[in-house]
Amino acid sequence: MTQVPHFISGRRVEGTSGRFQDVYNPVKGEVAAQVPLASVEEVENAIDSSQQAFAKWSTTNAQRRGRVLLKWVDLINENMDELATLLSNEHGKTFPDAKGDIQRGVEVVEFAAGAPHLLKGEYSTAAGTGIDVHSLRQPLGVVAGITPFNFPAMIPLWKAGIALAAGNTFVLKPSERDPSVPVRLAELALEAGMPEGTLNVIHGDKTAVDALIEDPRIKAIGFVGSSPIAQSIYMGAAKHNKRAQCFGGAKNHMVIMPDADLEQAADALMGAAYGSAGERCMAISVAVPVGEATADKLVELLRERIDKLTLGPSLDESSDFGPVVGKDAKERIENYIGIGVDEGAELLVDGRGATVDGHPNGFWVGATLFDRVTPDMRIYKEEIFGPVLCIARAADYEEALRLPSEHEYGNGVAIFTRDGDTARDFTTRVEVGMVGVNVPIPVPIAYYTFGGWKASGFGDLNQHGTDGLKFYTKTKTVTTRWPSGAKEGASFVMPEGS
Repeated sequence: MTQVPHFISGRRVEGTSGRFQDVYNPVKGEVAAQVPLASVEEVENAIDSSQQAFAKWSTTNAQRRGRVLLKWVDLINENMDELATLLSNEHGKTFPDAKGDIQRGVEVVEFAAGAPHLLKGEYSTAAGTGIDVHSLRQPLGVVAGITPFNFPAMIPLWKAGIALAAGNTFVLKPSERDPSVPVRLAELALEAGMPEGTLNVIHGDKTAVDALIEDPRIKAIGFVGSSPIAQSIYMGAAKHNKRAQCFGGAKNHMVIMPDADLEQAADALMGAAYGSAGERCMAISVAVPVGEATADKLVELLRERIDKLTLGPSLDESSDFGPVVGKDAKERIENYIGIGVDEGAELLVDGRGATVDGHPNGFWVGATLFDRVTPDMRIYKEEIFGPVLCIARAADYEEALRLPSEHEYGNGVAIFTRDGDTARDFTTRVEVGMVGVNVPIPVPIAYYTFGGWKASGFGDLNQHGTDGLKFYTKTKTVTTRWPSGAKEGASFVMPEGS
């Protein structure tokens, strides 16, 4: 059985814990490889390696670090097809979607290469009599990223790119479901010129996560996953006096006003709800049409489009979306569909029992559509993380605004309208961290921050953009006065600022 190894100190390292987890090809429904689950000692070895590399990497000129990052970008682009194929085979998302996963990560690394400008401090002359004050932004040391299965390239690149640009070294613990791409990214980083140990990849489960949280040499942790685990890691990091930015679940809404272009809205919903089989933290899982006439027309347009969807193998060009990541994911999603029926939602399209010719064992779940979903239902309140779209009808604009604002999650939301006043009011008042206006998946570009509110995010600073550089650096303020020859004697009072 093929093993996807750890990557430590610039080389692939076979696991020694004796514990392994199967890595599946979700199209075939078969085990394709095994990934070792690290022991505490193996995690410590990765941290040792990163700590040794920190002295060299952190003292490398920031502009030179930027050049290494840009070379890394070049190598990722040169190997794009290989990486996307690996990603598709382990995750299940289509080949074009896998390339998009990688590209969105690359864009953040490109932004991070501008760190020499972004890391500049401040300077004030004559802040007091003969006194100057300046600030420095310095790297934290060894930092860690714990990243999810649904974006095995993008989110590791988001976290590692910013952290490395700031002069930190990085220990990555990716998802054990699709571990091959993170290892290849680390190999390409080495090829780009990063010193051995600058970027290490360690696979594992709770044992590895706890070791990263508890080791005092890890100065910060970035996490993306479910909300309960995000909150637990955030609390654990705080207990061990380290920074954390932890992002959790989502239940993203899309409000469709009566004046919206309903054809455009329906097209947007199809991609946002069913792309990547709904396994995106930014997927739209609740559509909120305002008014019965709007809802009836929207449902009609969605059903027409769902009938034309192609569920199929990830590497087949005709596939609109592929399988979900695992058997457990398939069972969880189909269980939620049953819960929705039991709760009284109107099941218009049932994705359970979907099949694809030639791949009888694949983890297939077809596009599913519920209508007349209400806020008291579990399928409305809980994150399903699959190709399931719920229609929650709103009587008026205020009810439509209230639904996402009052939901437990506050990750992303969108509104489709032709009215500027409505859009402006919505973006101002809605209690959600990322908002799209006629944009179904409001993922900010690399130089803006990404992060949700409420149960979707734990921590003060978001991912990438300038927030990322603030998170991965500490500020040192220096107050300077040079002797003038005058002897003032001792002072026993707090000096005034000026």
